[in-house]
Amino acid sequence: MPPIQRERLNQLDVARLARVSTATVSRTINNVPTVNPVLARRVLRVIEQVGYYPNTQARALVSGRSRIFGLLVSEISNPFFPEIVQTFTQLGVKHNYEILLTSVERDANGLEIAARRMIERRVDGVAILTFGPDDSLIEILKNGYVPVFSVDIDSPEQLLKTVHVDYQHGIRQAVQHLAAFGHVRIAFVSGPPLLRSAATRKTAFQDCMTEIGLKTSRETFVQGDHTLEGGMKAMRELAAMRNPPSAVVCSNDLTAIGVMRQAFELSLEVPRDLSVVGFDDIHLAQFMVPPLTTVQMSPTEIADTAFRALLECMECEPHRFSRNVKVIKTNLVLRHSTALLSKRRMKNGGT
Repeated sequence: MPPIQRERLNQLDVARLARVSTATVSRTINNVPTVNPVLARRVLRVIEQVGYYPNTQARALVSGRSRIFGLLVSEISNPFFPEIVQTFTQLGVKHNYEILLTSVERDANGLEIAARRMIERRVDGVAILTFGPDDSLIEILKNGYVPVFSVDIDSPEQLLKTVHVDYQHGIRQAVQHLAAFGHVRIAFVSGPPLLRSAATRKTAFQDCMTEIGLKTSRETFVQGDHTLEGGMKAMRELAAMRNPPSAVVCSNDLTAIGVMRQAFELSLEVPRDLSVVGFDDIHLAQFMVPPLTTVQMSPTEIADTAFRALLECMECEPHRFSRNVKVIKTNLVLRHSTALLSKRRMKNGGT
């Protein structure tokens, strides 16, 4: 076989070396079932020998598909989101899809730029896993006829697929667990107010407290921002209260870890002086001292659901799209950051 400059290889070169037409090469590369098996094997053998890589842009023009999925996440510094990215990209490799990853900030201009970028790259679909107010972003993508997957969105439209997270199930378990340990005054550190999932978690906590007859007050709801620093700041506010809570539920694990760190700085021992519950169950949670009790929400399950929903959009006719909305459960994972209300606290009225 005569030497060929690899960086200049094209389908014409492969066709000449395999002694077939360029049409046969194209059909083989695109897995057209009607191509002669003998010729297909010959083409694939040449491709392997010379190290030919198809021009994906050219293939996209012919097939009308880019084989690119977009993935939008936020708070990339939060360990929860890299787990989503890892699962989504692994599925992309398995199904021969490239993943265009964008981490977006909470501003309208940044969201619009991200959406435009996805449309310009002619992505086959976009998974928006920011857990935020993404209505404008979804609208831009739908107007560009791009299938979209998002979380906790209600819509019957064909271009939009969704999944719902049952935040209340896990938070109810957390509240009941703390109540069973004798805690009455339980605080909640929330997330950013504009974040849809954070607002839902806060509401779920309040509802679950009411269910079992425990009172909440304005001061026991502390504003956080889903960061370590926000958790530390919240702990300082809790400790400064005239009647500090004996337990705290946090809107995410980073907040809970920040609370635990600041408790250490204030010479408070977790869980003897303060029981702490997080949310997400990031990998780091089990390595805290003490290991963090938290509500588990599986990033792997969310990423898997998102990818397979977009894949279904590519493989099915619009009228055959599944209308079933999957519900992802949350569950409490018990570790060692919660304990029985101390006797000293009980003598002071159970608070």
